[in-house]
Amino acid sequence: MNTLEVRHAVPAPVPAPSDAPVDGRSARWEAHREERRRALIKAARRAIHRLGFDASMEDIATRAGTSKSVFYRYFGDKAGLRQAVGKVVIGQMQDTIVAAGRTARTPREGLVNMVAAYLQMAETSPNVYTFVTSPFDAGPLPEGELTGFFDAVTAMISEPLRDLLGDPDSPLLGYWPTAAIGLVRTAGELWLKTPASAAKPDHAAMAEQIAAWLFDGVAQQVSPAPRSTVHPLHAEGTP
Repeated sequence: MNTLEVRHAVPAPVPAPSDAPVDGRSARWEAHREERRRALIKAARRAIHRLGFDASMEDIATRAGTSKSVFYRYFGDKAGLRQAVGKVVIGQMQDTIVAAGRTARTPREGLVNMVAAYLQMAETSPNVYTFVTSPFDAGPLPEGELTGFFDAVTAMISEPLRDLLGDPDSPLLGYWPTAAIGLVRTAGELWLKTPASAAKPDHAAMAEQIAAWLFDGVAQQVSPAPRSTVHPLHAEGTP
């Protein structure tokens, strides 16, 4: 049997489903749709930044130079738009914040850097931040959208916390991260809503203060109370 005969005798392999040719028109349509979706998210961010976090879908669409029906086609409703914008914005915040933490030499410096980056990014566009973090009727963002930053914060100071407790298996370690998350976010968002004034700290000073509360507690931030004096009516010799 010669080579040609052997080649003909062996059945040709059947292509696996994954090897099937891709429909070029379908792939181009999906790419176009995804590009259009990204453009709409970007336009929505700009519109919300200018109009406010409570802007209507119609106002957002008008500012974006399109119709409300286009936004509904791509995102379903306002909650869907919020989740799409939130995924992009919070992802960018997480990348910036984690990078800021990596530049630190100590856990405390890392916490300060990360909180400062968080506050600075939120301050850049308070309307967009509020839009993606405040719940609407459809409920809050899916679990985990905001935890990347707070998980990184917890990791930065978990070791010193274990040293303070003296017991790495202490059940208190399970409570502290939740308390830290609440303090950072609540204090940060209250700071964000506070009108600008000479008394309002900038994002760097606020980050230092939050770190001090987490690492040192409130006691070291409070001046000792003056010694009580004896009231004249209670002085010795008075009835």
